[in-house]
Amino acid sequence: MKKNKIMDFFSALGRSLLMPIAALAACGIFLGLSSALMKAQVQEAVPFLSQTYIYFVIYTINKVSGVVFTLIPVLFAISIAFGMVKQEKEIAAFAGFIGYYTFLVASAAMINSGFMDFSALRIASILGVETMDMGAVAGIAVGLITASLHNKYHKITFPVAISFYGGKRFVALVVMLASTVFGLIAPFIWEPVSIAINSLGDVISTVGIFGVFGYGFLERLLIPTGLHHVLNGIFRTTAIGGVYEGVEGCLNIFLQFVDQVDLSELAPFTIFLGQGKMPMMMFGLPTAALAIYRTSPEEKKPKVKALMIAGVAASVVSGITEPLEFAFMFVAPQLFLFHAVMGGISFASMAALDVIIGNTGGGLIDYFIWGVFQPGSHWYWVIVVGIPFMFIYYFVFKTYLTRRTSPLRWPRTTGRRTWPPTLAWTTGRRPGPTGSSRAWAASTTSWRLTTASPACGWTWWTPPRCGRTC
Repeated sequence: MKKNKIMDFFSALGRSLLMPIAALAACGIFLGLSSALMKAQVQEAVPFLSQTYIYFVIYTINKVSGVVFTLIPVLFAISIAFGMVKQEKEIAAFAGFIGYYTFLVASAAMINSGFMDFSALRIASILGVETMDMGAVAGIAVGLITASLHNKYHKITFPVAISFYGGKRFVALVVMLASTVFGLIAPFIWEPVSIAINSLGDVISTVGIFGVFGYGFLERLLIPTGLHHVLNGIFRTTAIGGVYEGVEGCLNIFLQFVDQVDLSELAPFTIFLGQGKMPMMMFGLPTAALAIYRTSPEEKKPKVKALMIAGVAASVVSGITEPLEFAFMFVAPQLFLFHAVMGGISFASMAALDVIIGNTGGGLIDYFIWGVFQPGSHWYWVIVVGIPFMFIYYFVFKTYLTRRTSPLRWPRTTGRRTWPPTLAWTTGRRPGPTGSSRAWAASTTSWRLTTASPACGWTWWTPPRCGRTC
């Protein structure tokens, strides 16, 4: 029973995230294409793109589509609050936004209070508030808090004197209170976590190829928390990422010297840049999306197809993986752990094969500009490593999602929302006196098995019926 409740929870959470994931997928395509058209190399090859009005249109598309990715936490807070409540969904969505903004202000107040040194936290401007960046974790937490409080209090009644604040009007008030408490506590929790990530950065930079694997693994694993920005920032802008002629940080070094020195001189610094993502983003995730599509129920496939195509386009073209990763991150955390391990292998294999492709993206744009068009980059190894990634990702995702549909791996519980396929009794003798599903199964002679996929929703398991009162 406990396992079923947990799976029901993650199923509802996954469905609630579909709206922002769809928005991310669509915007990712526009962001990738506009970013490519704004590259100096592309504009030199196609001069009319640098004309004032043409460039303004491209620039506007780039900024508008890119802003959605800065709003991931608040979008999650709203969509989770909206999707996980039973009634008055619009009230919950409103409370989700108010709760998240209250959290930002409360955490900023605590950080600026001087009660403790919060210098290890990553500070960013979020919705106009200078506060710590917890990434999607903050939005998810506030969304869950809002949904829980809404389901509990949206019908509460008060005495006549204050009855105006009862019911759905009380939801926003109690969410603001809870979010304030959460915002005041969160910096004390996130500070040691950020310190631990900083310390890991020091260790990673000193253990060679194993450190590169650890960097790639953590860079994927920390995406839901936003702490991957801390990890990336350490290597890209500080001496931990390397020092070359007085310049610190692997990204700073690459961008400053890529046109001034032989590319082989930059090999020790690009191991932490975009090259490590390319086999995983351009080859692995697309076949993972194919496996998700093929294991989806027939009636869900058109919607899944549209979502997966947009996610794959964003990943392959510009290296924006959030639309795909958030599609399975919470519904199948085991697959996300596998994905993080493959991220580490991707980074380590590129470093071991002496690939030299810089910048921060992992899609076709950076692959061609900083790889194929750069002599001595060894860009062909990306394809050599990427092809096995395609088969590995497809096999693991397809096997995992298919096995989750097997009735042998799930409890057959009458009247509860679970995931085994539906078994329909067609012919056979009357079930045994126990009336149990096991006895029934043993007494039948013919069964019809209807399967579906856990990728896009759950189904009800119902016991077979003989048409008579048993």
